Amino acid sequence: MTRWSRFNIVSVALGFAFLYLPIVLLVVFSFNESKLVTVWAGFSTKWYVSLFNNQGLMDAAWVTIRVALLSATIATVLGTMAALSLVRYTRFRGRMLFSGMVYAPLVMPEVITGLSLLLLFVAIGFDRGFWTVTLAHITLTMCFVAVVVQSRLLSFDRSIEEAALDLGATPLRTFFEVTLPIIAPAVFSGWVLAFTLSLDDLVIASFTSGPGATTLPMKIYSQVRLGVTPEINAACTLLIALVAIGVVIASIVTKQRELQRQRDEQAAVAGR
Repeated sequence: MTRWSRFNIVSVALGFAFLYLPIVLLVVFSFNESKLVTVWAGFSTKWYVSLFNNQGLMDAAWVTIRVALLSATIATVLGTMAALSLVRYTRFRGRMLFSGMVYAPLVMPEVITGLSLLLLFVAIGFDRGFWTVTLAHITLTMCFVAVVVQSRLLSFDRSIEEAALDLGATPLRTFFEVTLPIIAPAVFSGWVLAFTLSLDDLVIASFTSGPGATTLPMKIYSQVRLGVTPEINAACTLLIALVAIGVVIASIVTKQRELQRQRDEQAAVAGR
């Protein structure tokens, strides 16, 4: 059993403080009575009321949520299909090129991705707005979904699929009734990751957005340059809460799926 030394405890504590103390302070000062974000004057929720009455921030939040929901859903479908192609079909012409194109956004700087997408939309005459931001976020997040789903497919027991096919199920039915339920936790985790990345994106959205498609990170960044306000703290706190809820739900779903899989395996062994 590993014993924790005082140095290890202090190092871990300082590391967690460096990562999470600013977030804690942001949440705390979102309930500050004073308009000065550095002076505590008492507990109040008036800035949340003010936030919901701020039409500019609410419009940006609504655009961000719509973009995140749509882009995460489409990216999950495309990323899952890409992962299946890379795992199940190991030999086909152009596989190396396809793999490189899928994983390129992982290592490509966001500035380069945003600029290249901007040039593409301008070249094809596509007016920048809601749909250009959505397409850009699909391009960004699809690769993350593919990585998550591919890691699950690599440890997948294909004998279950073969048994379903031997019993007369079509490949499509086998996927939806056998494969998809088993890899569902990974697919859902990929969706949550894509949703979170879309909510958080600033650089790519700045290149691909247009009139009427200002996202919340862009709105917050433009206001922060003039000074941090309690309304921004409240908006960031709500974003943190939304992401935290998504992570908790994903963890619960993954845990339940794993427990169900273990029970099914034990029942199968006992029935032999």
